[in-house]
Amino acid sequence: MHLERIETTGLAHFSYLITDGGVAAVIDPRRDVDIYLEIARREGAVVQHVFETHRNEDLISGAAALSELTGARVYHGPKPAGNIAYAEIVREPFEVSVGNLRLQVLETPGHTEDSISIAVFDESYPEGAAGVFTGDALFVGDVGRTDFYQDREAEMAGKLWDSLQKLLALGDQVIIYPAHGAGSVCGSGVAERAFSTLGHERRNNRRLSLPSREAFVAAKTAEHHYQPPYFSIIERLNLEGAQARQNNLAPPILTLGELQSRAPDHLIDIRYVTSFLGGHVDGAQALPVSMISAFAGWFIAETDSIGLIAEDAEAVSAAIDHLGRIGFDNVIGAALSPLSMAASGAALTSVPIVGVETVAERSQNQDGWTLLDVRSIEEFEAGHVPGASHFYVGDVLAACDKPELAGSATIMCGSGARATVAASALLRCGYSDIDVFIGSFKAWQAAGKPVERA
Repeated sequence: MHLERIETTGLAHFSYLITDGGVAAVIDPRRDVDIYLEIARREGAVVQHVFETHRNEDLISGAAALSELTGARVYHGPKPAGNIAYAEIVREPFEVSVGNLRLQVLETPGHTEDSISIAVFDESYPEGAAGVFTGDALFVGDVGRTDFYQDREAEMAGKLWDSLQKLLALGDQVIIYPAHGAGSVCGSGVAERAFSTLGHERRNNRRLSLPSREAFVAAKTAEHHYQPPYFSIIERLNLEGAQARQNNLAPPILTLGELQSRAPDHLIDIRYVTSFLGGHVDGAQALPVSMISAFAGWFIAETDSIGLIAEDAEAVSAAIDHLGRIGFDNVIGAALSPLSMAASGAALTSVPIVGVETVAERSQNQDGWTLLDVRSIEEFEAGHVPGASHFYVGDVLAACDKPELAGSATIMCGSGARATVAASALLRCGYSDIDVFIGSFKAWQAAGKPVERA
């Protein structure tokens, strides 16, 4: 037997390939499916089965593409959001054989109606399940969010509690294989570890330690999660079945003038935020490669064209991978090295930065000045600079005319990265007199400054 976890950075997504006896099954594949074919070939196996543990909201499934390339059957849980063109609907206790392994479906709704988990049994050791692919029902240190059905949050939270009890009944020895790790938008307290057992989670998971179904429902319905606009695009594409990513089709490398002449709907600067702050093309949106998956879907529409500004072609390649995994393929070109652009006469602009003492001094007299904290509401309520206003960075990107800024403004977050993304959005939308609190809340705390809590 061989089991391999494939991590998709940016989305903190985990997919899996499991092989035995020349047969392979894939669980929750991402859109760029070449990696599964490569692993299967290396292990001398043929992909015959593909499982989707639930409707994905944050990334495009590669199940349809993988099925088209291999002829594998795709399995999806009952009560999907619509007709899934490429999948068979299966119910508990549907099972398939993968060599000497038996993969059995468990219906585990709560995160979504169609959520399933897949228990793994090794026929050579008949004492019980060896592992379980939990999808977004159970993570390491947390459980799935339950807010995707308006006005049904309590009902879905109750369903998730029941599903978790079903999973725990498999036994403490069972290894869990979740669909996400730390940093996922599908859970707010996922641990940094990528491995655990049901027994460990039973004893240590903050949600599984709650004393009753009622307490669990109350805790889940009190959570706050953000839903980027692109989630609705992903849900539709995951019903239709998206095509595989064409990784060999790289966007052309252009001069800045050539790129601008193509008039992309969005000119996105994917360099590090410090580079953007020091000098960037006027009107560009700061969005470092590592932040594309989290924030591109807040302001890019499905058919929008995209131009990239990067340090090198390697960064461009990484960016188109991140964009393609969430449904944005229309990258029409890239321009490299803003320093070279400046040497060629292109006009660059910069964003001023300020530190702790400047913010502390301004906080004593806030007339005509706003300190805007763009972290999540949970981060803000856990501790913020006295007098700061809150407006989440995703909402700034989605509707950057909404923050009420009285005159000048300083933008802050946890360290300065999200603040730079938000500041660039505000600047390209017509705000002026904006600077960025570099170091932001971490620097404020390190300096021993006072903190307010909600």
